[in-house]
Parts: sequence; structure tokens; C-alpha cells
Amino acid sequence: MDPAVKPKKSFLTTYIIIAMILGVTLGFVFNKNYLAEENSKLASIENSIRALNSSLRVATDTTVIRSMEQEKKVLSKSKNAVLSSRDKKMEPFDLLADVFLRLIKMIVAPLVFTTLVVGVAKLGDINSVGRIGGKTLLWFISASLVSLLLGMIMVNVFKPGIRMDLPLPEVGDVVIANAGLSVKTFLYHVFPTSVIDAMAKNEILQIVVFSLLFGVGTAAIGEQGKVVITFMDAAAHVILKITGYVMNLAPLAVFGAMTAIVGKQGLNILTTYSIFISEFYFALLILWLVLFLAGFAVLRRRAIELMKIIRQPIVLAFSTSSSEAAFPLTMEKLQRFGCKNKIVSFVLPLGYSFNLDGSMMYMTFASLFIAQSYAIDLPLATQLSMLLVLMLTSKGIAGVPRASLVVIAGTLATFNIPEAGLALLLGIDPLLDMGRSA
Repeated sequence: MDPAVKPKKSFLTTYIIIAMILGVTLGFVFNKNYLAEENSKLASIENSIRALNSSLRVATDTTVIRSMEQEKKVLSKSKNAVLSSRDKKMEPFDLLADVFLRLIKMIVAPLVFTTLVVGVAKLGDINSVGRIGGKTLLWFISASLVSLLLGMIMVNVFKPGIRMDLPLPEVGDVVIANAGLSVKTFLYHVFPTSVIDAMAKNEILQIVVFSLLFGVGTAAIGEQGKVVITFMDAAAHVILKITGYVMNLAPLAVFGAMTAIVGKQGLNILTTYSIFISEFYFALLILWLVLFLAGFAVLRRRAIELMKIIRQPIVLAFSTSSSEAAFPLTMEKLQRFGCKNKIVSFVLPLGYSFNLDGSMMYMTFASLFIAQSYAIDLPLATQLSMLLVLMLTSKGIAGVPRASLVVIAGTLATFNIPEAGLALLLGIDPLLDMGRSA
């Protein structure tokens, strides 16, 4: 470890935390002043839409119903116009976060490819890859099941859907494409038609598949493969160097992201959804404890040291709501901790596709929350079936925007739960995504 680098990294963590605080403060000021007019109009429009929905439920006259539905369309159009105006005002702050995340996404695909090829090639043969891969997938499947089961247990204990008593959205109030539940769709997510296309779309799982085959092939050709390994190793170090440059922009990105989200949503949303948010974060805390205890069983006291080392990527993932943003930094920190390069470069990319513990816990938590909100009683056997469906459909779709919501939408349809219930979560999803990403 280079002692000269350590202070810089520590300061970066401090700058990120300061940027979060400044972003929340400025966002609150904007919400109450700069965006007050738009927020007031939105509140008024939403109240009018709710009133219309209530009237539509009891209306019987066809002419009146048609008139109210037309009025609802006009209000929805006005709402979209106000949202667009508000987004435009906050665009400079959104851009700070977006540019940073684009730079990170630019790095992720080549970093996964180069490090994974080197890692697999250095393992030597297909038997070594299979042995380590088998252990890795066994852990991932175990951790995934624990995460899903914990989400199911916590939502049944807290019952936030019943206790919150939120007004239920109408069917059609939310539009999120369903995740395909077929084997065909899953396999398409796994096997690429083109590695260039997979890299362009940051389809991590597809990149991993190609990299594994490329690494095994490199090891198989013996002496000639050493040239490839040397080149890939050098390329990986160059990309990590670029990562260091990009990370200097992290505080600006965090400042922009926090200003935008608090400016648009305000702190009032924390009051409305305080029960759900606090219970979900408490469940995440328990998940952290379970994973830490699993690590402690293997590493003993070094598990505490590991937690200290990875706190910076955790803060970065939390503040940007992006696990991709933390990928290069996590890789670097694990290597500093003492993990072998070939193991880190093999296991970590797989984890980004197969071991999204926070998201998986959220999927069962959110799906059952929506069922509770509609007063749909799901027997234990049905809940366990939902858990197994989520276990399969959650793999390999990390690159999809709002990936968790996409999977939840498909799962709700499978179990005849109204997908409109997702509208209950859309407003707070960015806040929940921060915890999931971390």
C-alpha cells in the first residue's frame, strides 16, 4: 500500500459527505423558493386528479364520465408540462451527476473485460475456473435467497401497506414495461450476439460470459497467451488510472444529484412515506448485519478492517444511487485489502449481475407492500413462489433503468396484483435506490 495515496482517498470521502450535506441544504432552499411555483401547481393538479378519480368511481351518467375523463387527460397533460418545466430548471444539477455517471459507465465495460480476462487466464485451466466459479455462485445464490427471504419476513412483520393507509392509484397511472419471465428472455440477457453491443449497453452479464470464454481460450494457447495477458494487465492498470481522475469529480456529482432530488421531491415526501422508508432502511441494516456476520465467520477481526476500507465506495454508491459508480473503486479497495487480483476480477463482475442483495430484498419487500396496500392476502406458499420467481427474474438485468421496478412489474402481473400499485413507490424510488445501491 502506498501511504502517500491514503490521505487523498480519506479526503475524497470527506468531500463526498460535505457535498451531500450542501446538496440537501441547497435542494431544500430551491424546493421552497426557486421551484415553489411548480411544486404548488403539481400539488394542485394531483389533488384535482384524485378528486376526479373519486368522482369517477361513483359516477353513472355516460356523458358525465366522458367529460371527467377528458378533464383528467387535460390535467395529466398540464402535469407533464409542469414536470418538464421543473426538470429544466434543475437541469444543470442533473447534468453534474449524469456526466459523472456517463464517465463511470465508459470505464466499467473495458475494466470488467480486461481484469476478468487476466484473472481467468492466470487461474490456469478450466478446472480452476469451474471450482472458483462454483463456490462463487453457491455464495451468490445463498446470499440472494437470504436477501429475498429477509425482505419477505420484514414486510410481513411491519405490514407497511396496511399501516400507511395511502390512497391507491388508478390502473394506468403508472407505465413500466414488464420484465419477461420466460427462459428465452433470461438466456438473451446471458448470451451476447455481439460483445461490442454488450459493451455499448453495459450488459455486465454478457460481458462476463465473453470474458470468461476469452480468458479460458487465452490460458489454453499457452506461451502465445502471455502476450495477451500482459497487454490486458497493462490496459486494466491504465483504466484504473483513468478511474482515479474521474473520481475527483465525485463530490460535484453527489452535490448535483442531492440538490436535484431534494429540490424536486422536497423533504415533505419523507414525512408521508416515513413509515415505509424507515422500515425498509431498518431491513437493509439487518441485511448488512447478516452479511457482516457471514464475513466475520471467515475473516474474523479483519472483517472490521474490510468494512472500513470499503466505506468510500459505499458512500459513493449511496449518494449517486448507482452501484456502477462504485465498481472501479470497490475493485481497487478489495485489492488493497489483500484479495488476489485474479479473484477480485473474477468474482466482482459476477456479483454485479448475480448478487444484487439490496435490490432483491427490496423486490420482495415492495411486491408484498403493494399487495398489502390493495388488501390482497397472499398465503405463505404463494409468497414463497413469488420469492423463487424473483430469484430467477432478477438475474442479469442490472443494466436496465429502474431495474428493480421492471422486475417487480412483471412479478405483480404474474400473481394478479395490480401493477398500478407501483405508482405508490415511484416518488420515493430514488431515495430507496440510494440504500439499495449502497
